Amino acid sequence: MAFDLDAYLARIARGRGPSGPRSTIDDIASLMRAHMAAIPFENLDVLLGRGVRVDLESVFGKLVIARRGGYCFEHGTLFQAALRALGVEATAHAARVLLVAPKSQAPRTHMFLTVVDGGTTWVLDPGFGGPGPTVPVALVEGQEARNGRDVHRLVRRDGEWVLEGLVNGVMAPLWTASLEPQFPVDFELANHYVSTFAGSPFVSRLMIRALTPDGRVSAMNRDLTILRHGVAEKRQLADRAELRALVAFNFGFDMPEIDRLRVPSVPEWT
Repeated sequence: MAFDLDAYLARIARGRGPSGPRSTIDDIASLMRAHMAAIPFENLDVLLGRGVRVDLESVFGKLVIARRGGYCFEHGTLFQAALRALGVEATAHAARVLLVAPKSQAPRTHMFLTVVDGGTTWVLDPGFGGPGPTVPVALVEGQEARNGRDVHRLVRRDGEWVLEGLVNGVMAPLWTASLEPQFPVDFELANHYVSTFAGSPFVSRLMIRALTPDGRVSAMNRDLTILRHGVAEKRQLADRAELRALVAFNFGFDMPEIDRLRVPSVPEWT
């Protein structure tokens, strides 16, 4: 498809700004922050049994035209296309997520990007959700990327690059990757697993996150966390009606279908 850059920039409330060879990592970081602030992380369509398509036309229709959110394959596909439309070459890669499983049990089901600026390679990960980075992270071992209270870094381990993030006061591994370039067909295959396999966390759990001007709002199943100025408020969502109201207020779209959302790991929501 021909990428509609103006529609994308309008979606993230951002003007064109510098593009092409003049773009710097600061320009790219600003674009990424605008993207993540406007487009939330969510897996609602999987839990509604609709499935998820990750070709660019489908992703653009959902995240830009319908003003929905999505997960890593959708964010990565859209952001890569936007960067290319601005004259910035971005390479797609796959990673094994280490948050819930050791490396030996974690398939390559996460998508992130890299760009090169000034001789340095930078990791861009707009679709990780949860404790993922909201700024580019330099592919330099141990060099920290800070944004407010968020801290991330890349380290070498077992011949791969591991992204670490500050979680509950400790630098924890988020994913590991070989940095081999990937093609769209690789993500089509990974997305099929993520969105349909019964053992996939995206099929059994609600996972949503939206950035706010003073922090973020996220939920794992019924466990809601509202972070404001570094202070976290945690509680449980009362019911699916409250979830629908939360999504409408903080995520920018209303979905009446949430009232019948099925979340296998939440017995009362099945």
